[in-house]
Amino acid sequence: MPYYAGLRGVSGALATGALLAGGLAAATTAPATAATTTPATTTPASTTATSITATQVASRRSAIGGTHPAWAVMSARVDGPAAVAGTVTARIYLAGRDPAGLAAYAVAVSTPGDGLYHHYLTPAQVTARFAASSTQVAAIRSWLTSAGLAIVTVNDRNVAGGYITARGPAAAAGQAFGVTFAMYRGPDGHAQRAPSQTATVPASLAGAVLAVSGLDTASHLMKPDLPPPGLNYWTAPSCSAYYGQKIARKKPAAYGRHQPWTNCGYTPSQIRGAYGVTAAGMTGRGQTVAIVDAYASPTMPADANQYAKITGDRPFTAGQYRQFQVGPFTQAGPAACGAPGWYGEETLDIESVHGQAPAAGIRYVAAANCTDSAFIQALAFIVNRNLASIVSDSWGDLAESSTLNAAYDLVFQTGAAEGIGFFFSSGDSGYESPGEDPASAGEQVDYPTSSPYVTSVGGTSLAIGKHSNYEWETAWGTMLDPLAAHGKSWSSPPPGSFPADYDGSSGGGVSTQYLQPAYQNGVVPASLATRLPDGTVSATPMRVVPDVSALADPSTGFLVGQTTLQPDGTTYAFSLSRIGGTSVSSPTFAGIEADAQQAFGSRIGLANPVIYARYGTAAFHDVTAHPAGQPDNLAEVRSNYTDAGTRAGPLITGLRTLGIDGEGSATLEAVPGYDDATGVGSPWDYVQSFKH
Repeated sequence: MPYYAGLRGVSGALATGALLAGGLAAATTAPATAATTTPATTTPASTTATSITATQVASRRSAIGGTHPAWAVMSARVDGPAAVAGTVTARIYLAGRDPAGLAAYAVAVSTPGDGLYHHYLTPAQVTARFAASSTQVAAIRSWLTSAGLAIVTVNDRNVAGGYITARGPAAAAGQAFGVTFAMYRGPDGHAQRAPSQTATVPASLAGAVLAVSGLDTASHLMKPDLPPPGLNYWTAPSCSAYYGQKIARKKPAAYGRHQPWTNCGYTPSQIRGAYGVTAAGMTGRGQTVAIVDAYASPTMPADANQYAKITGDRPFTAGQYRQFQVGPFTQAGPAACGAPGWYGEETLDIESVHGQAPAAGIRYVAAANCTDSAFIQALAFIVNRNLASIVSDSWGDLAESSTLNAAYDLVFQTGAAEGIGFFFSSGDSGYESPGEDPASAGEQVDYPTSSPYVTSVGGTSLAIGKHSNYEWETAWGTMLDPLAAHGKSWSSPPPGSFPADYDGSSGGGVSTQYLQPAYQNGVVPASLATRLPDGTVSATPMRVVPDVSALADPSTGFLVGQTTLQPDGTTYAFSLSRIGGTSVSSPTFAGIEADAQQAFGSRIGLANPVIYARYGTAAFHDVTAHPAGQPDNLAEVRSNYTDAGTRAGPLITGLRTLGIDGEGSATLEAVPGYDDATGVGSPWDYVQSFKH
């Protein structure tokens, strides 16, 4: 199930794609890929299910990873006859004529010291070298139609996002993909049709078919984690303009002292000062950043312009902001994607990027809905037009392995070949253990943030001083201890108990899908990179996230402005609020990346190789659980309205202890050096380091 990060982040079905030795990574791991050829000898789950022909069983077939949902197991089988009726609409993603060559080029062009470093291709050059051939497309069409499926759409003009859509009876789809269909209790608790086996394609098409979606009927939808912006989230008093301005002296002490009130929401200029952007003198001039979310706020860019005026920055100049819509909007209702809930994410992302790079161009690309296929097409829209050199994405999936990993990765590889860097929020629920997010099936990292072709941005709690100066930073991980009813103590000894008092944290951890990219060699400790989420030890190091981090904690959060429904329930007006999550950290770092590109004088592209090359230098603050010069226990006091949308009281006050990201095997500990809570750290002289 896709999710927001930070308002919070996306889900989707993901396959796997091959990575190359000596480059970003050695290879992907366990899940079957389209290049794995195996006999189709799977026994149908029921003799009443759609039959597989003898010819199919005898022929050699190739498995398409991720097409058998993890929830489609015998224990979740719904009683009754197998699902042989109905229609299947499948989208077959095209691998192109040379996927290994594209992956190799993406590695080389992003690796300092390689002869191809920064020799970026144009979209036309990528298409000419790597797009699916007419022979491949014809062969796929022939296979689908011979099984009884009708071709609906052929989109084969570009490498990124290329697909063929086919529709037909379930029986025909079963024949085409070598599966039987049955009914299972899906992720939403309702009966859903799904294949009982992993789908396969003829071995002759193994290199041409990248991934397949649409074989199950479960909804793979992005869901906002914050209330939709129909009503504003009003920040309650008391709060501070900067860290430590006000101390909660009339509230109980904790850890031997009275703690400070939380801040009211940092402004962009405060963040620019803390992260070295102001000192570097960069504004992102000459750079273009794209932002991808679902739907489009009807009050954008007016909200961003009004916000800039209020916070002391300049509104957009003519042409600086442009908006694109990829397809007609669908699934906008509250039972599906909940379109209004995405308006706040869009607003936050645009104001964050513009705040850190006030002179950079912004291209907002609205996906048609919150499904994986819609997001892939929105990302491909950017890549196929070379619309921007930096892309910020504040969404992700709770499950790392699903149907469309390979389709996403192909977009990211194409972008890397063109010099486009993708930035993704790392997630807002730590290691995604059930204690941190009840929707999680177990400890795992999020996706697409775990792809080695994107930069994963984690979250921190940030203290900014009176003069926009950096004071300290720790990993975002909060425990909330409510004020006792009598008001003389906290409800339990601080910080409270886990998971009952857990209140969100930065995502991170070790991938089970991708081997360690070359850029992490020598930086990420082997003891960390081989410790898998289930407690076992991998024989080879794996990809670890995040790569970098920036402010995300809602209690040291970001001031945001948006047109919302007012407490009277009838009036709409521009309103300020405070927000947090890694939906803040990703666009913040993407804006800073635009400043770095301005300083560099050229595209940086996939940023990870240059980020890790700067590890241990003044480019980054080394963020730890116990910042130097600070007490062992960092905390703040925060009050909320009982109903934050109407400012209705009484106020609810709690102690928020910082720097606790998970517990037990799900702990992400911020230690000196690289860690899976904050990566290499947060920006310090990062922008300055690119000046020649």
